[in-house]
Amino acid sequence: MNETNHPQSPLFLTTAIPYVNAEPHVGHALELLLGDALARHARQRGRAARFTGGTDDHSLKNARAAAKLGVSTRELVTRHGDTFRRLGDALGVELDDYLHTSRDARHVPAVTALWQRCAAAGDLYSKPYRGRYCTGCEAFASDDDLSRGLCPTHLEPLEEVHETNWFFRLARYQRPLLDALTSGALRVEPRERQNEVESFVRGGLVDFSVSRSRARARDWGIGVPGDPSQVIYVWFDALTNYLSLLGFPEPTPELARYWGQAPAERQHLIGKDVLRFHAVYWPAILLSAGLPLPSVVKVHGYVTSEGQKIGKSLGNTVDPFALVARFGQEAVRFYCLRHLHSTRDSDFRVERLVEAHDSELAGKLGNLLQRVTTLALRHPSLALRPDSAAPSDADRALEDAAHRAAHDVPKAIDDFALHQALASVLELLGAANRYADSQEPWTLSRRAKTARTPEAAADLLAQLAHVLWRLCEGLRVTAVLLAPFLPAAARRIVDRLGVPEAHLRELRFARFGAGEHFRPEPGPALFPRIAERALDRGFVV
Repeated sequence: MNETNHPQSPLFLTTAIPYVNAEPHVGHALELLLGDALARHARQRGRAARFTGGTDDHSLKNARAAAKLGVSTRELVTRHGDTFRRLGDALGVELDDYLHTSRDARHVPAVTALWQRCAAAGDLYSKPYRGRYCTGCEAFASDDDLSRGLCPTHLEPLEEVHETNWFFRLARYQRPLLDALTSGALRVEPRERQNEVESFVRGGLVDFSVSRSRARARDWGIGVPGDPSQVIYVWFDALTNYLSLLGFPEPTPELARYWGQAPAERQHLIGKDVLRFHAVYWPAILLSAGLPLPSVVKVHGYVTSEGQKIGKSLGNTVDPFALVARFGQEAVRFYCLRHLHSTRDSDFRVERLVEAHDSELAGKLGNLLQRVTTLALRHPSLALRPDSAAPSDADRALEDAAHRAAHDVPKAIDDFALHQALASVLELLGAANRYADSQEPWTLSRRAKTARTPEAAADLLAQLAHVLWRLCEGLRVTAVLLAPFLPAAARRIVDRLGVPEAHLRELRFARFGAGEHFRPEPGPALFPRIAERALDRGFVV
């Protein structure tokens, strides 16, 4: 059995580690948020999950950016690296570990040990080389890789390079890589990216350079063992962070648990521009070193602006810190995870962020919670607990919607379609709002207060309790399903309902009927509308 078929196997989930030649942009935020939601959901399902990030410090583009600013490379990567690390906190992302490749004591020993393993396998050799190099990609490119002579990602001409480098025997691993891809030992998601990788491997693999001259690297990087004239190629260096984070080459418990022979799932979450490095070069290096492969490479799309990829080198970045400061953490999390497609390119628009928050979070979720809890608090003597009344058609429709959401949300997450998972949560909210509109609990409340007899009032209050319990239950299920995406909001929902926060930590509580006695609490609006706040503060939205 493939080790990733164990549903309760430990999960090691990594983000790609970005270059730090400039400040982070919203594309970096999306990757962190996708990973955070995946890790939180895995824990809801009872899996041990280790979620990590870091920064890629030893790149030529970092050194050149520092020279342009007139500062040392170490100063620049430290300053920007600290900013990247703060991004997770700003977004409410919980990382279990974080590694800066230039200053974490675990990293150099790991890179050196991996190099030495590949050398011992006979997979490293030195030769003169001439080629065209894209500093933005930190890679040599062939004519087939270019668009009108330019790098298609960075839209820049390439640099002619002629030097002696160390090479890795990638061609030797064409058949083992293809076997891993076709057998499912190494999966790439979505399927079209798997097809892309398989096609590339079938087309023939060419050995690639894994070092750079120390002079061209501006004396910045990890030295090649035994060759003082060379530093290790930034991608060989950077990819090793996934092992460094676990203590490699030392036999740590973390390494044994997440990258040993015991059942574990190793997922790399990356952008499509670094697919080849993660799904071809990295597995080949691991095969050479005698180490297990990643289980899954999950590939998300670009965040674009007017159809063009957002990127530091393109000058069209969107500052995620400014977004959080202006619109709030939850608005940014919701927009990125609901309205930016998990695997396709998505255009970022501030006005759509505001609209999504105000119409979906404030209008559908916040408004329903406020109406239900306010009405319940007007009748403190009501016992909001399951009753024995026969369910009506409207009751069954709401319950069916909750069951569908509890089924569809995990399935969408398993399919790496987090935007669709949130769409399923919104469908449940739509059903709950329709139920409220059809059952008119506010009318039942008003009629109970004006009833002519105690018996009539009691009947109306029983109907009101019946309806309010179901609305509270729909909101509780919503909170459980929403917790990986908007953890702070989910906690506020269950607090307002008087439900233990422990419900949010286990997906089994997403079953309609798992709730018991609700004790609603007063509180402010869950999601104050951004458009109104923006007008109050003079923002132009």
